[in-house]
Amino acid sequence: MEPEEGEETGSERATVTMRRSSDPGWLLQTRGLAAGYGDEAAFEDVSLEVFGREIVSLIGPNGAGKTTLLRCLAGILPPREGSVEKAPGLRVSYLPQKLALDRLLPVTVAEFLSLRLGHSLFRCDWKGGEQAESLEELGVLNLLDRRLGELSGGELQRVLVASALAKRPQLLLLDEPATGVDLLGAAAFDALLHRLRDRDGLGILLVSHDLHLVHHISDWIYFLNRRILASGPPKEVLREERLAAAYQRFPHPG
Repeated sequence: MEPEEGEETGSERATVTMRRSSDPGWLLQTRGLAAGYGDEAAFEDVSLEVFGREIVSLIGPNGAGKTTLLRCLAGILPPREGSVEKAPGLRVSYLPQKLALDRLLPVTVAEFLSLRLGHSLFRCDWKGGEQAESLEELGVLNLLDRRLGELSGGELQRVLVASALAKRPQLLLLDEPATGVDLLGAAAFDALLHRLRDRDGLGILLVSHDLHLVHHISDWIYFLNRRILASGPPKEVLREERLAAAYQRFPHPG
């Protein structure tokens, strides 16, 4: 794959590698996408691709437009310019970083999952059949009778992922999915993402500031700072000089 050289951005030249846009395995692609709020553009001229059976990470400093881009891809925020093309019939689930969730409400995990899917609390049997098998794999089956406020950060994150996966998506959009998760929970979450990719064939696009996680799990990375500054596999994008220029320090992805 030969990189296409872009315009000068700050002190470095943007290096963006576009991929197999004609590949039958593609799920989503954008061309020249721009979006924002009010008169301010959060990002512009974003072209990217996501394929099935791969984990794509979106990195960049605070204010780079990452969350806004995910909201645009999820169909929550309309683009100002450019296009978002999805594979026919593509099912997308989006898990925001800050889900409006009051953990003090006396709601059990089973009730929460039912409400997220729009089911009556009394019609959905989460402990039976194929749903139970899926919840057990996610480590959620034994949490169904517990209240949300009793869960640890890692347990709550698994419940939120379960709610996103219950709609059987082909593409999963995750915004800072490891926030509030301890090391043990992070390892389990890492394994879960690989299982979703390798066994279930999902495409996963995630935003993360955790460059250790990004370096370990990603098949492809897009480096966004209002524009795509670089894209490629981790060893090409997570270079010291590129990260230092954007973050003003080198976070040592390891």
